Amino acid sequence: MALAVVLVPVSYIVVRATDQGWSTFHATFWRRRTFDLVVRSAGLGITVTAVSLVVGIGAAWLVASTDVPGRGLWRALLATPLALPSYVAAWAWIGWRPSLAGFTGAVIVLSSISYPYVYLPVLGALHRTDPALAEVARACGRGPLAVFVSITLRQLRVPALGGAILVMLYSLSEFGGVAIMRYETLTYVIYHSYRASFDRTPAAVLGCVLVAVTIVPLVLAVWSSERARVARVGGGSARRPAVIRLGVWRWPACLALAAVVGISLGVPAWNLLRWIERGSSRAVWSDVLDAGLSTVWLAALAAGATLLLAFPLGVMSVRHPGRFSRTITSVAYAGHTLPGITIAPSLVFFGIRYLPGFYQRTPMLIGGYVVLFLSLAVGAVQASIAQIPRGLDDVARAAGRTQWGVWRSVTIPLATPGLGAAATLVFIAAAKELPATLLLRPIGVDTLATRLWTMTDAAAYAAAAPYAAALVVVAVLPTLLLTRAGRLDRP
Repeated sequence: MALAVVLVPVSYIVVRATDQGWSTFHATFWRRRTFDLVVRSAGLGITVTAVSLVVGIGAAWLVASTDVPGRGLWRALLATPLALPSYVAAWAWIGWRPSLAGFTGAVIVLSSISYPYVYLPVLGALHRTDPALAEVARACGRGPLAVFVSITLRQLRVPALGGAILVMLYSLSEFGGVAIMRYETLTYVIYHSYRASFDRTPAAVLGCVLVAVTIVPLVLAVWSSERARVARVGGGSARRPAVIRLGVWRWPACLALAAVVGISLGVPAWNLLRWIERGSSRAVWSDVLDAGLSTVWLAALAAGATLLLAFPLGVMSVRHPGRFSRTITSVAYAGHTLPGITIAPSLVFFGIRYLPGFYQRTPMLIGGYVVLFLSLAVGAVQASIAQIPRGLDDVARAAGRTQWGVWRSVTIPLATPGLGAAATLVFIAAAKELPATLLLRPIGVDTLATRLWTMTDAAAYAAAAPYAAALVVVAVLPTLLLTRAGRLDRP
């Protein structure tokens, strides 16, 4: 079932791109316009990834390793932008400074909400890093900066690389933020090509190009991770590393963290409040409530459906490793690399051709969410199942329990925290998802994301403010719960 759900979009993109013949495919593929879009998309992704690496690693090091004032507060605030949808941040910035539209604005928006993908895994790695090497380096006379560059950075290569790949994939597949900033990338042009023309071939060809571009970071990640492995002899030390005294640099470091939080959270929050105060935004709160309820309901359905598929996949990959389980799990993860802007048209095509009763109905939208976010749930389920001793399953089976009995009495109860984290992650992602929701939502159903997009597209910023505020609340509250539970800074 999970395999079929993920393979449908991939099959559609290929079939649709070539159904008018390879000559048409080549004509679209080799256009100068296609090359320019690839360059623009790649340039944006590389720039955002570089900025996120600098900000994420630097912020994690200051919070985890130094005596910067307010470390506990900064730890939570620096993770919060992960819950802020890109189109909400873009709406806030463009409403404040319309001149930022274009590449500069897109970089600011995407970097301000993407750096937590680097910050969180690096922060978790710093808490587990053996402090012995750094202590030896300091004993040899090296200063804090030299130790950080020569020792700490080398130990952080793997988590930083993993975070950088997530940032690159997110930047390449991003639609809402770049669309509001009016910066043309592959996703932006695919959406408008799909909506403005009855001929879906150009959009499908560009979808193939986008999928091919997103594969490049994954290949580089596999190659680099093999070369970047860090090994040590023994189990390391359980001691917490000594806090680095910044001296006169304590307050400049604090100001730097304040600048990061101000750009990522302060500007959107200030503009959100400013637009809410405008009179034209006060008469739509009943519509906001309806859209909010639809958002929560659809996100909850997505979380439940995704978890139902992710649980057996996670159990199989951990308890029964092998070629088959690795293949199925890899296919599940492949769905995460497919942008929503390419998945949605494929499901529309599939629904019209084979399941007309589901076209523009809730099950089709939930199916799109499952394809997009299955990997989020599988990863969390795998982590929780791996922490359960295998011997407990053997004892339950020896006592006469069936496989379902083992799951019901042993696996599920012990994995409940991880399953809750998986469902919450999918809930947050589904509530924020824009392109798939725009193309797959049922007739007459609006979510907070689609209403915000409609208002922003018409430059009605005051009318969009209540929807933005409600969406931030829906996304941020579960994120704070996960942060307090310690789930977001674990690899």
